[in-house]
Parts: sequence; C-alpha cells; structure tokens
Amino acid sequence: MVRKTKEDAELTRKRIINAAREVFLTRGVSRSTVEHIATQAEVTRGAVYWHFKNKTEIFHAIREQVLLPLIDRMDDSLTLEGNEDPLTQIEYSLCQTIDDLNENIEMRQTYEIMMIKCEYVDEFSAVLQQILDNCSSITGKIKLAYERAQTQNLLAGSHSPLALALDTHLFFSGLLHMWVKDSDGIRFRYQAKDLIKSHINLRRKQ
Repeated sequence: MVRKTKEDAELTRKRIINAAREVFLTRGVSRSTVEHIATQAEVTRGAVYWHFKNKTEIFHAIREQVLLPLIDRMDDSLTLEGNEDPLTQIEYSLCQTIDDLNENIEMRQTYEIMMIKCEYVDEFSAVLQQILDNCSSITGKIKLAYERAQTQNLLAGSHSPLALALDTHLFFSGLLHMWVKDSDGIRFRYQAKDLIKSHINLRRKQ
C-alpha cells in the first residue's frame, strides 16, 4: 500500500511538471500561476503545493528533466581526438543538437521556455547567471576543437581559435533562438543544418 502511494505521488508530480511546461509555453512563465498549473494538471492547488513550494521550484523541476544544448551542455567529443577532422566534429556536434531538438519534444519545449518564455528577473535571475557561466565552458570546448584544427593547418584566415569559438558560439546561439521562434519551420528550421555547414566551411582552408 505504501509503495502504491509513493507511485501515485510520483505520477502526480510528473503530471504537474508536464502541465507546467504546457502552461509556461502558452502563457509565459511570469504570467503563469500555480492555479493555472493545477487546472492544466487536473489536480488541486493543494496537490501542487504538496510537491512544490512555489512556481520557481516547478520551473527548476522542468529544467532538471532534460540537459539543454548550449545552455547546460556541449558535446564532450569536441575535446577529444577523433578520426574526423576537428571542423567536421564541430559541424557534427551542432547538427546533432538540431536533431536532438527535433526528436525530443520535452527538450524542445523546455528550450523554448528558456529562450523566449521566461523573464530572468527576481527569483529567476540566478538561472540567467548559471546560463552565462556555462557559456564560458561551452566556448572553451569549441576553442579546443579549433586549436586542433589550427595545428592541422585546416583553418582559413588568421583568426585565433578563441575568436573563432566565440563567433561559432554566438552564431549557433542566434540560430537556435530563431529556430525556436520558427514554429512553422518555413524560415530557419528546414535549413538549419545547411547554415551550420556553411558556417564551418567559411572557416576551412580551401
């Protein structure tokens, strides 16, 4: 009986998290309330508060369900020697991110919330700082790949690996922002991989 109760509680918690994701997507984080979430989850407000202290805790629970590309992580393979050249590794990693977002609806929805449905003020300001801190780590991984490309004499021009890494990070961040906003898929989503390939080819010595 106790086990069944724990299972039911966990199912209710997951239902609340999934409902909150839908509410945040529809209304935005700042305009969503616990009551909205409870209604979407078809539970009482008391049930929501039994699992979570407030909306901020629910937001963090949504975040913890997935590791978001370019916010939480970047492909660690960029830091490793591989059979493919480093520029191809960067291209593959960025294209894989697009595939992940296409295939994983929870990741895609959470990414949309993080990018365009949340105002990083008050209790959410710490989330923004975390994202900015992670940017340094992500840029560092891309930089290592460009350093290997430089050693292998693959790079066009005279830009430093750090400058190229920052440029790639900012390019891809901007592309993902527009990818998320392009819900119809007629402007950026369908050509995202081609844009990534063009970005990398511009850095490759011909």
